[in-house]
Amino acid sequence: MTNENDENESVTTQIGDEAGSRSIVSSERRPVLVSLRGELLATPIPLERDVVTLGRALEADIRLNDSKASRLHAKIVTESDPRTGGRVFRIRDLGSTNGTRVNAQLVVEAVLTDGDKLLIGDQLFRFELLDEIDHEFQQQIHRLIGHDDLTGLLSSKSFFTELRREAARAEESASPFCVMMMDLDHFKKVNDTYGHLVGSRTLQDLGVIIKAALRSGDVAARFGGEEFAAFLLDADYAQGLVAAERVRRAVEQHGFSTSLQGSGSLGPFHVTISIGVAAYPDDATDPIKLVELADSALYRAKRNGRNQICAYRPSLAATEKPLRPRRS
Repeated sequence: MTNENDENESVTTQIGDEAGSRSIVSSERRPVLVSLRGELLATPIPLERDVVTLGRALEADIRLNDSKASRLHAKIVTESDPRTGGRVFRIRDLGSTNGTRVNAQLVVEAVLTDGDKLLIGDQLFRFELLDEIDHEFQQQIHRLIGHDDLTGLLSSKSFFTELRREAARAEESASPFCVMMMDLDHFKKVNDTYGHLVGSRTLQDLGVIIKAALRSGDVAARFGGEEFAAFLLDADYAQGLVAAERVRRAVEQHGFSTSLQGSGSLGPFHVTISIGVAAYPDDATDPIKLVELADSALYRAKRNGRNQICAYRPSLAATEKPLRPRRS
């Protein structure tokens, strides 16, 4: 056993007893699951509750979009050790169909130690005890993998991951949501007139504008070039069009800067954006299909003259019903 009086003692101390090895953790290091593959790749998931459930169900604390995972597959329980005042972390299978594995071994219950690998369905996680520096480093890796480096919005891959999650949640809770596809109008003229550095900063500013125009729970992404996407939680067609108009107007009214460090300015310029909207479940329930339909509506907006919003099915979007409050 590690000497408890050693000033260089590891934060994690192993103690043996009749039940086997236990991991006692100081308060300086926080337990997380780090995804090693699958759609949550490199995501550090904090285990902040005494009981954290994993599975496909809406009520699971860590929801897994994985057909091989059970609805409530396993749980991680944090217990205190009365002898030491430290913490013990146990994983318990919840009668899952395909079982829970720790370090490739099928388990019903096991004590977790730093570095253990958990296989749940096709999702592989590593149990880690991270200090503040380690945690920030892991979050940076996740941001680099899952986000567009220019705008800070989600990458297209991460967007589809989150969209599939929202579609599953909407199906279980019978709630609507909308998908928006957005494209800047005549963006090539910006690059041709002011240069690619100004064009890049315009896209960077646009990411900020879109994010500010949406609610905190809504999700936005850059698909590449000057094309962006978003989905709006708990929004029907009418509410989706209101949000799209808020984005369109914010872009139209914003003065984009032409000044660069070490160079002069030609004064602010303006751009516009075209937006297509599709709604779940009115237009489709498949998330990929929803994006395709919103994209189709976007190109109709382009053909109709740009700087406007088109719904995939205008007949459904045209309603005189009062807007209901959206979920916060």
